[in-house]
Amino acid sequence: MADIAIRNVVKRYGDNQVIHGISIDIEDGELIVIVGPSGCGKSTLLRMVAGLEVITEGEIAIGGRVVNQLEPKDRNIAMVFQNYALYPHMSVFDNMAYGLKIARRPKQEIRERVERAARMLELIDLLERRPRQLSGGQRQRVAMGRAIVRDPDVFLFDEPLSNLDAKLRVQMRLEIKQLQRSLGTTSLYVTHDQVEAMTLADRLVVMNQGVAEQIDTPLKIYEHPATTFVAGFIGSPSMNFLPGEVEADGRGIALAQGPRLRSAGQALGQHAGRSVTLGVRPEHLALVAEGEEDFHLQVGVVETLGADVLVHGHIVEAGAAAQRASGEGGSGIIAVRLPGDAQVKEGERLPLKAASGLLHLFDPESGRRLVEV
Repeated sequence: MADIAIRNVVKRYGDNQVIHGISIDIEDGELIVIVGPSGCGKSTLLRMVAGLEVITEGEIAIGGRVVNQLEPKDRNIAMVFQNYALYPHMSVFDNMAYGLKIARRPKQEIRERVERAARMLELIDLLERRPRQLSGGQRQRVAMGRAIVRDPDVFLFDEPLSNLDAKLRVQMRLEIKQLQRSLGTTSLYVTHDQVEAMTLADRLVVMNQGVAEQIDTPLKIYEHPATTFVAGFIGSPSMNFLPGEVEADGRGIALAQGPRLRSAGQALGQHAGRSVTLGVRPEHLALVAEGEEDFHLQVGVVETLGADVLVHGHIVEAGAAAQRASGEGGSGIIAVRLPGDAQVKEGERLPLKAASGLLHLFDPESGRRLVEV
């Protein structure tokens, strides 16, 4: 086991820079999840740690040893890929033992390591089967077992659950977290699934176009997103973004759609008169009695999920300014999460109030966070 230090790492392909000076300190035994949309550079960063991609600038150290010039086999890491990469003609035992055989480990040691890992992964009764005789989840366990038997300093996971169905993904991510906790092995895990990221990570690295936009615990990122990108990517449904302007007295926000939110108190004084993007999560909009609302929502679509009801619609007072709004959420459609027993019909108007203290203000040009109100 070992810590990982990623220091000002840059990756270029010719003149195209895809990783822009990322720095992360990963503690021994920590599980870090790198999350972001396709093409953001998360797998490239993982592959540089693994030694499968050459680092253009910066350095990576594992256990205090700089590994920039080391081959993958010399880094004592184990990688689990999106595709299981199992040898179809080999048994489960031989697939798990292959790396140890190549390393010329004693036969008794190989058998002990494989059987120990097989028990952990509930594969002990499947060691003689071939991959074609296994389910998707069992194949993924074999791939994980092949990594475990090597007793590496670091586990690297590159979207290992992408090929599984939704129910099996939930089961497998719980198993991965329990396994990582029991082994205590430092782990880097790449995914584009933000639910997977939130449930697995000790800390998240949210990437966007080769930049680490925010590095923090899942809860802190959810509650205090650093940018509109992070706020919109983490959370389902994503955060609503409404263009507006802080009122001259600093005690409220005039939305471009028409309503004025006066629940902000004195928190906005330093931003008086400034154009802003207001961010509010769907669960922080509450159904209230007429006369208590900040605005009305014209209901368009209702999604009944059992424990929750998701309501999508337009702010009733929306006018030309809202239609011209650009950037995140510029369509004027917002989402609201209500309790499952809420009786909502398409076409009706709902009086809604935004939760004071749980709203977010962002700079409309840079997307950077300004303040919570």
